[in-house]
Amino acid sequence: MSSARAYAIEVQGNSAGIVVANANHFIFYAADWAFGTLDRKSFRSPAHAERAARDVLLRRSGEPPRQTFSN
Repeated sequence: MSSARAYAIEVQGNSAGIVVANANHFIFYAADWAFGTLDRKSFRSPAHAERAARDVLLRRSGEPPRQTFSN
């Protein structure tokens, strides 16, 4: 039996979505329309997905995004 690895991603108290392990990457599923641009995107780790979600909120607020890592 295999166990799924899934992690909730929250940013500044907002439920952004979940990431689910798939082979050697993680697929992001948005929980809120504000994070829809990330929906079904692939990330190397849950931490990379969380950084991307944080950057989405920063862009929406007008702040420059922090340096992110490529997938």
